[in-house]
Amino acid sequence: MKKYIVALTALVTLWSCQSDEQYEDLNRDPKNPTEVASDFLFTAATVSLSDNMASPNVNDGLYRFLAQYFTTTTYLDEPNYNFTSRQNPDNVWSEIYRDVILDLQDAKSIVAENTELEQAEKDARMGQLEVIEVYAWHVLVDSFGDIPYSQAGKADEFPLPAYDDDMMIYEDLITRLNNVGSMLSAGQGYTSADVIYGGDMNKWSMFANSLKLRLGMRISDANPTLSQSTVESAVADGVFTSNEDNATVQYQGNDPYGNPLWEDLVLSGRSDFLASNTIIDYMNDLNDPRRMVYFDENKEGYIGGIYGASNNYGDYTHIGDPFLQPTREGILLDYAEVRFNQSKAAELSYNIPGDTETHYNAAITASMNYWGLTDEAAIASYLAQPAVAYDGSVAQFATQYWIAMFDNPFQGWSLWRKYDAPQLNIPVEFETPVPLRYTYPVDETNLNENNYEAAAEAIGGDTAQTPIFWDVD
Repeated sequence: MKKYIVALTALVTLWSCQSDEQYEDLNRDPKNPTEVASDFLFTAATVSLSDNMASPNVNDGLYRFLAQYFTTTTYLDEPNYNFTSRQNPDNVWSEIYRDVILDLQDAKSIVAENTELEQAEKDARMGQLEVIEVYAWHVLVDSFGDIPYSQAGKADEFPLPAYDDDMMIYEDLITRLNNVGSMLSAGQGYTSADVIYGGDMNKWSMFANSLKLRLGMRISDANPTLSQSTVESAVADGVFTSNEDNATVQYQGNDPYGNPLWEDLVLSGRSDFLASNTIIDYMNDLNDPRRMVYFDENKEGYIGGIYGASNNYGDYTHIGDPFLQPTREGILLDYAEVRFNQSKAAELSYNIPGDTETHYNAAITASMNYWGLTDEAAIASYLAQPAVAYDGSVAQFATQYWIAMFDNPFQGWSLWRKYDAPQLNIPVEFETPVPLRYTYPVDETNLNENNYEAAAEAIGGDTAQTPIFWDVD
């Protein structure tokens, strides 16, 4: 299904279509904003979240470097994990809190106060907003550890919010996902403003359950009991069953509504990014057919740029054509991830349908199919390779999972932290180890000093090598 971003101009047009009486009512009661404002906030927050997950920009989240899918030609600070020169943690923190979570919370207030909506429609919209908000909170936790949560967004009451324990936040996020199903099934939610599913509430329910599956598997080492109950309920309630269910944002073909990859790889007119030797070497060893999609054929064979080194753009393999398109969709959660998570859950003897190997093979197949590789014989041949055929090893599982997450790099970084595989390279220039988390923003150390210091002590130190609570081994 095509999902389209509602551009600001489209929202203005929609706004202008309100009747004169409704428009006058709005002018008389400015404290009761129109549902269009709620629509716009929902769209804006969803797109901001997708932008954060997709962007390769050296000023943003750096996820494509943290997972070592990309490297650079001249900018060496970022692939060498220097967080201070561009204050990347500050940028991620402010983007998600300000442009995602606060917009969603404002939208919730508007929906709650809208007297023109039936309760069922309110509930459904609240459910959609809740799923995106939970997603955003979990990204913050997985990036930083303890963060302001219960006091966040309440500036009048808590101008300097305290930090909450990361495991307790996860527990609450899982509870929120447990409760969102009834909201999503209550009625019809956002439609034209829904840039993921266009108002398909069944798909939203699957998205919520698939996100709950992700969170449940993330904590399998840290809290096995909660992990098992969370995963089993998610699968029982219905997770993705094909690539048609993927939670993706389809970007438009014009600036500033194009995919951030296109903006930085094409529109910028620069030659800053290369496919890294980390991912290319693994895929070359496996003769992986996804190379023809992930990477350009500008060189004979596939030659990855040396990770973290100064590289000549013309000497190495470039990023593949699908990632150079302005309409390239942004992936929030996909079917391949769901099957990989079910594979590991089955290995842990969680009570879910299917066995470990079946889910593992289905996950790789789903990734192949998503990228347009549908030759069943070729896929079967790939799966039969000794290095790919399921053998139960963590390294094999994590490597295949990591390859499949090439265009969902936050997941690639996260699963590397969880499974300690595959082996990533030490950046050549600074020889900095791969970060286990972001350090806290500089603004927090200056403006929220007491709460920052308490949080830093609670997590074991504000360093990039302090693991997130679920990163047990």
